[in-house]
Amino acid sequence: MSGEFDLAVVGGGPAALAAVRSYRSAGGQGAVAIVADEKRMPYRRPPLTKELMRNEISEDELPLEDEEWCATQRVALVAGRAVALDHVAHEVTLSGGRRLMYGRCLLATGAEPKRLPVPGSDDPAVRVLRSLDDLRELQTRLRGGAEVVVIGSGFIGCEIAASLRRRGHTVSLVSDEPSPNCRRLGEAAGARIARWLQDEGVKLLLGAAVDGLERRGHQLHVAAGPETLEAPVVVMAAGVTPRSELVAGALTLHDGAVPVDSTLATGLPDVLAAGDVGFAHNDAAGRPLHVEHWGDALGQGEVAGMTAAGRRAVWDDVPGFWSTIGGRTLKYAAWGDGYEDARLEDGDDGAFSVWYGRDGRVVGVLAHDRDADYERGRELIRQGAPWS
Repeated sequence: MSGEFDLAVVGGGPAALAAVRSYRSAGGQGAVAIVADEKRMPYRRPPLTKELMRNEISEDELPLEDEEWCATQRVALVAGRAVALDHVAHEVTLSGGRRLMYGRCLLATGAEPKRLPVPGSDDPAVRVLRSLDDLRELQTRLRGGAEVVVIGSGFIGCEIAASLRRRGHTVSLVSDEPSPNCRRLGEAAGARIARWLQDEGVKLLLGAAVDGLERRGHQLHVAAGPETLEAPVVVMAAGVTPRSELVAGALTLHDGAVPVDSTLATGLPDVLAAGDVGFAHNDAAGRPLHVEHWGDALGQGEVAGMTAAGRRAVWDDVPGFWSTIGGRTLKYAAWGDGYEDARLEDGDDGAFSVWYGRDGRVVGVLAHDRDADYERGRELIRQGAPWS
C-alpha cells in the first residue's frame, strides 16, 4: 500500500476538480487525491476545438487552478492511470502497480473518442481530439496548410471544421447525417448550421456514411457513399464512449455508462461517479440522463463532492452547453433524451430559437443570439411547462 485517502478522485477533468472544491467547501477535512492520467493539472477542454486550435490563446491559459492550489487545499495530484478498483478492499491500483486506499472513491474518468469500425480508421494520420496531447499531435500534422477531412457532424466535428477553416486549411466535413446535428437538434437547426459551415468555406458531404479509409502514399482516401475524399490528415469526431472499465464487472452499465442516483452514488459501497462516465438520475427530470457537457460535469462534480463530505445534495440542473461554430454561438438546454415536436422561431439578423416538446411538455430549447429565450427556456424545461 502506497497511500491512504479519505477521498480518491479518479480522473483529472472538470468533474474531478469541482468535486474536490465542493468537498472542501462542504467541510471535508480528509486527505484527498486526484488520479490524473494526463499527468497535469485539470484544464479547460472546450478551447481545444476553438480558441486554442485557432492559436488565439496559449496553453498556459487552460489550467483551471495552478499547482499551488493543490498545496493550499491539501490535495495530492497523483500521476497515473487507474487500472483496477477493488470496492471490497477500498483500493485503486495504478498501471505501475501503485495502490491507493480510500474511504470514498469518485469515478470522474470521463469518456474517450470512438473510432468508426471501418478499414483504415487506425491509420496514424487519423486523429481524434479529446485532450491537449491530442491537439499537440494534430498541430504537428497541420503544418504547411495541410488539407483536412473531418468525419462527424456533431458539435465537436462542426467546431473543428470551422476552426480549421479559420486557420486557412481546406476542410471537408463528411457525415451520415443529412444535416449537421440533425439527430439531436432537428432538420431546421441542422440546415442553419450547414449554411454556417458553408459560409466558413467548409465543403460538406452529408448523408454519406464512411465505408473505409485507404492510404495511398502520403494521402488518405476516405470512401463515403459514391464519393472519395483525399487528404493527408483526417480528424474523426464520431462521438465518445464512457470510460467505465473500472466497474464494468461489478455493475450493470447503461450503454457503457455507470448508473448513479441523484446524489451521484453508485450501487457499490462508497463509490460515486460524475461527469461523462455517469448515467445519473436527475430529480427535476424524474429520470436518469446521460450527458456529455462541460457545465454538467462541473455541476455533478459539485454534488458528488458534497455527498463525499456527508452533506445532502442532489443533481437537479437542466443539462445544457454552448457551442461556437466559427463566429456564431449556439446555446442549448434540454433533458437530451428525445423530443416529439420542434418549433423554430426567427428573430432579427439571423437570430433564431428552436423549442422542443415531448409528452405535452417543453423539454428543450436551442438559441442563437436570443439569450432571453435560452434563459426562459431553462426555467420552462425545469418546470415541465406545457407545450403549446
